[in-house]
Amino acid sequence: MVIQMSSLLQIPTLFPPPQLSPPATTNALAVPPFTAKLTPNLTSRKKCLTAVYFQNGRGGAVVVGEDLPPDYEDWHPKEASDSSSRRRAGVLLHPTSFPGPYGIGDLGPRAFRFLDWLHLAGCSVWQVLPLVPPGRRANEEGSPYSGQDANCGNTLLISLDELVEDGLLSKDELPKPLDIDHVNFSTVAKIKDPLIEKAAKRLILSGGELKSQLERFRKDQDVASWLEDAAYFAAIDDSLNTFSWYDWPEPLKNRHLAALEEIYQTRKDFIDIFVAQQFLFQRQWQKIHDYAHKKGISIMGDMPIYVGYHSADVWANKKQFLLNRSGFPVLVSGVPPDAFSETGQLWESPLYDWKAMEKDGFSWWIRRIRRAQNLFDEFRIDHFRGFAGFWAVPSEAKVAMVGRWKVGPGKPLFDAIFRAVGKINIIAEDLVCMGKKLVDEKFY
Repeated sequence: MVIQMSSLLQIPTLFPPPQLSPPATTNALAVPPFTAKLTPNLTSRKKCLTAVYFQNGRGGAVVVGEDLPPDYEDWHPKEASDSSSRRRAGVLLHPTSFPGPYGIGDLGPRAFRFLDWLHLAGCSVWQVLPLVPPGRRANEEGSPYSGQDANCGNTLLISLDELVEDGLLSKDELPKPLDIDHVNFSTVAKIKDPLIEKAAKRLILSGGELKSQLERFRKDQDVASWLEDAAYFAAIDDSLNTFSWYDWPEPLKNRHLAALEEIYQTRKDFIDIFVAQQFLFQRQWQKIHDYAHKKGISIMGDMPIYVGYHSADVWANKKQFLLNRSGFPVLVSGVPPDAFSETGQLWESPLYDWKAMEKDGFSWWIRRIRRAQNLFDEFRIDHFRGFAGFWAVPSEAKVAMVGRWKVGPGKPLFDAIFRAVGKINIIAEDLVCMGKKLVDEKFY
């Protein structure tokens, strides 16, 4: 059970094709942990206490920017039999940035070529951004940090070439190559969505092993714990096309059983296609994940601490969030004024009701962590500081500076997670200087 701390560090993208564009968002490849305690890495350029290491009565702390302690090599060896204790190198490259003919990188042949290159280069980590469906609204610009669902995969990453290999599309149906330098998500969606939907329909009507795999995927309890809510949410959203679920008719807004049964009867085809598309994403990603293991490469994922309001995550779990009686957020997320903004940053994600979550045994978080375990070998949690204390802003506020600090769940959350899921590697973002005192108070 390891939680590792990291700070933002720009990692250059070295993949050879010149047309490859790295993602705009920069995150860290962290130095792996060497102890079962919180172990921040030493890559930050910020002058703050981020490194705390302790084992068998020995330990120390380092102010970033100062010289490393003489015994640092003993704690971070270049070679070790245990991969979690070995110093590693890797590359951050989101799949959307792979070169390709269809306007966006995908989970096809170029992803496997990239893993081959990582292996030849001596790298052992591939870090990706969140794989969730990105926001498609005007102010979200395809960001995976404004995702539509915390557990679903981004179906725009499905490889059309792989669908041809599976016999779900023909080569004649593939679109003409696009000559663009940056991903235009609306353009890509217009091209790929109809073809992926067509492939999903053919899969549903097919027989054989692939159809059997789809049925097993649908019946899997861990999958069903998030997929059912996501499918219903998507079907209703597609039917009503409102700005948010807050504007839905009351029976759907509050998940009345009769209303959901009617949705299932009237939108069954949509729901079946939605499930099939998620299966196709999962299948292609699993093939890449398995290939990465063969090459000795660990895939490091990324998890935003918060989720979007207009999502199945909130709609299906209202009691887990700080909402008023009508379902509107009482408080939203952000950070106070800092070096990046004089008025703070207003993120506007609904905040968790940590007291309600604790009474429920943190089951929502346990399900989310299990899903991340299914996708990745290890993963970073963005804004990890929010588990110790979080900035709460009134939902009607225009700037974040009017918010105030509230106490986060701290150690009890991770105790519950570790009891439920066992061994897990979590990398904790340390952008805002989580010092030793805060670490000791909240997580030891």
